[in-house]
Amino acid sequence: MMQVFRSSVKVIGVVFAVLMLVFMLTSVDWGALAGGGSGPTAVVGRINGQKIDYRTFETAVQQQIQQAQQTSAAPLGLEQTKELRDQVWDQMVTQAVLNSEYKRRGITASDEEADQMIRSSPPAWLAQNAEFQTEGKFDLSKYQRWLLSSSAQPYLPLLEAQAKDEILQSKLLRVVTSDVYLSDAALWQWYRDRNDSVTVGLTAIIPRNAVPDSTVPVSQEEVAAYYKAHPDDFKRPSTAFMSFVTLPRFTNAADTAAALERAREVRAEIDSGAPFAEVAKRESSDSVSAARGGDLGTWARGSMVPEFDSAAARLPLNTVSEPVLSPFGYHLIEITRRTADSLTGRHILIPIELAGDHRDQLDARTDTLERLAASQLDSAALDTAARALKLTIGHTGPVQEGSRVQLGRYVIPDAGVWAFKAKRGETSPIIETDQGDFVFRLDSLAPEGVPPLSSIRPAVETAVRREKQWKMARTVADDYLKKIEAGADMADAAKSMHLAHNQFGPFTRTSPPLPNAILVGAAFGLPVGQHSGVLDTEDGYYVIKVLSRTPADSAAFNKELDQLRVKALQLARQDRVRSYLAALKDQAKVVDNRSRIYRTD
Repeated sequence: MMQVFRSSVKVIGVVFAVLMLVFMLTSVDWGALAGGGSGPTAVVGRINGQKIDYRTFETAVQQQIQQAQQTSAAPLGLEQTKELRDQVWDQMVTQAVLNSEYKRRGITASDEEADQMIRSSPPAWLAQNAEFQTEGKFDLSKYQRWLLSSSAQPYLPLLEAQAKDEILQSKLLRVVTSDVYLSDAALWQWYRDRNDSVTVGLTAIIPRNAVPDSTVPVSQEEVAAYYKAHPDDFKRPSTAFMSFVTLPRFTNAADTAAALERAREVRAEIDSGAPFAEVAKRESSDSVSAARGGDLGTWARGSMVPEFDSAAARLPLNTVSEPVLSPFGYHLIEITRRTADSLTGRHILIPIELAGDHRDQLDARTDTLERLAASQLDSAALDTAARALKLTIGHTGPVQEGSRVQLGRYVIPDAGVWAFKAKRGETSPIIETDQGDFVFRLDSLAPEGVPPLSSIRPAVETAVRREKQWKMARTVADDYLKKIEAGADMADAAKSMHLAHNQFGPFTRTSPPLPNAILVGAAFGLPVGQHSGVLDTEDGYYVIKVLSRTPADSAAFNKELDQLRVKALQLARQDRVRSYLAALKDQAKVVDNRSRIYRTD
């Protein structure tokens, strides 16, 4: 009877149970694990002095990976795995600081409270299960009968743990937000921010535009002096330099011919009586429409790619088309309804993929590349593979920690994560992309800090030039302001000085088109018809003038006051909770050893 329930609950239940175990196990003294190190006996980190051991952490990570893998056809890459590790670590930090706060404030959750919540308020993932529905709605009586059955017993510890965690959080959040109050005056200001509107004229004096680079000479003495005076401006994160080889995996004419033949075979199957929807679910690579039997619904004419749109426009109704080639592959299209503005129909997409001998040849070369070069500690392995496969060794240039490798217009996944776990001379695993298969070698790793002037001289020259441009642009801005104060129209004065001038609005304080808060403040602070002085912002210098203003409607405010109070209080409490949790995490003593532990042994 509970088969359907078990199939949907097990994944969620196991993941949650493991995460709960993580937080309980971290209080265990693992003795020898306290020494740090790497591998399964390492301490991943400490949160307020509480040790997080490798086995507990990695178990939680693997559970998250398994859950994510169920929704991904391809194996997770290094970047995705790192994201999941970061998520688990953040969850642990959050739970640890919350646990400390519960203890400090004496907040507890009793068995009786948990029992009441379990019986009356099941978690959403459980309440949505078909076993507990009557005419499409949750049936509390069905759920409560199930709680008394033997099949529910394995899930009760999970439900109790989740209920107690929710009770603790709820009690804490009530304490944290209990003093949140909004007066009528504060609500009126909140309402005005969303309903007062202005229209402004704005002239921008952006230094790099107002003062061309060619007019700003920079001497080597200025460069050296600036570098010495501003070392913090040139701090760099750890930076990797890598070499790589790639085996392109682009399709050719033979692959196109194979896809066309497959599309014709699928069409013949439908012509022979096979239901279009069943064939679409089995064959179409458009997973979204395939799940609906190929159904695309109704779309506006011209909204599809031209090849598809043209074929669909002239295809007889309720007829399966011949294969139609588009950048996505070959489509079999059926149009069921057509109007002057729209079409309704379905399709099957057969992609153009590596196939036959061509795929076998590329796979064999990839196997050779993997055998000779992938995941090697010998730096010569990449050179050996390049010679054997007649490949050219390329170079990435500097790759900063936390960034991705970009080769021309292509962004390569995983390599940027791998580089900062590897040792010098080590090669990466095969990294598969749509463009080809890559193997990278870590040639060098520059530590975090300020590089020598010789290696960043162009960047320092640019910084010196920008500083001089700002000073010169201020003179331009002052000259512009003098023209306006002498009676010149803002737009005319801007045009005569080759400055950008635009009109914006009407807009509200909460949805401004302006680039920073200083300009927004001026827009709503100046009287109508008055212009500002020169506004000095991080983006450049600006002069603004208020052209018109429409005030908020006080009668509408009074009419909506009760509803506004509820909405505004909810938002204010959410802001308080976010800032409170952020403050707890900022104050926590967190030691994170993950970057060392996950390096190559």
